[in-house]
Amino acid sequence: MTRPLTVGLVQQPAWPDKSRSLAESEAGIRELAAAGARLVMLQELHATHYFCQHEDTALFDLAEPLDGPTGRRLAGLAAELGIVLVGSLFERRAAGVYHNTAVVYDGDRGRVGHYRKMHIPDDPGFFEKFYFTPGDHDPGRHQGFEPIDTSVGRLGLLVCWDQWYPEAARLMAMAGAELLLYPTAIGWDPGDDDDEQARQREAWTLIQRSHAVANGLPVLVANRVGHEPDHSGVSEGIDFWGGSFVCGPQGELLAHAGQQAERLMVTLDLDRGEAVRRIWPYLRDRRVDAYGDLTRRYRD
Repeated sequence: MTRPLTVGLVQQPAWPDKSRSLAESEAGIRELAAAGARLVMLQELHATHYFCQHEDTALFDLAEPLDGPTGRRLAGLAAELGIVLVGSLFERRAAGVYHNTAVVYDGDRGRVGHYRKMHIPDDPGFFEKFYFTPGDHDPGRHQGFEPIDTSVGRLGLLVCWDQWYPEAARLMAMAGAELLLYPTAIGWDPGDDDDEQARQREAWTLIQRSHAVANGLPVLVANRVGHEPDHSGVSEGIDFWGGSFVCGPQGELLAHAGQQAERLMVTLDLDRGEAVRRIWPYLRDRRVDAYGDLTRRYRD
């Protein structure tokens, strides 16, 4: 390998008790750092249960500022262990303005960047539009689909629902991202039959592997795991399917977790994407003169 980078993912359950959830996150971070990981990523909203299963204004009390208790704890771990750490916060930006925010800490440098989730879903069991304001789009302020520079490389950091949009991955690649990273919270309705569950999980894995292929970049995905009840009692809750993975720039699976708490670690060669792009030069052959309608909602 010419430019190796050892990356680690923490796949964990989470609970309403932040101290318990963060203790699980910290255990995974320490385990991976001790084994040699220089970049560690946690799943989406790892500090709490997945609270978006119903709408309750009292749940906004879970939110914190970027440099609140959870942010300070993650920054301290990154500094102590000398790693780049990607965490997730339910961010209170201002009264009435809350975000689903992925945050990057780089060793002693502390917080070096953050990404506020741009695509916000609103589906039964995933009422995220009630809680999260979409991230701003302002390249001049490095907001939106803008990579984050770290000591281990330029990270194209996106969050969960963003993973279904090839436009988001492409914009990160066009801005020089060397890796695509997706902290995630996705699972099944317990009422789905086995065939439907398999289709959903395979589609989720396939779309993200396709981003690796289309952009010649490695992709890292960390999902949560375990059953989380709907505390309103309206639904049966969600069975989060795990399945965290790392794939290479041709979409090849390098590591793939199951449906239990697990740590994944892989050593990537960041220079391999250069070789792949030389034989599959998709960025060269894009017809940028013909794509104007992509900025329209629908062509009608």
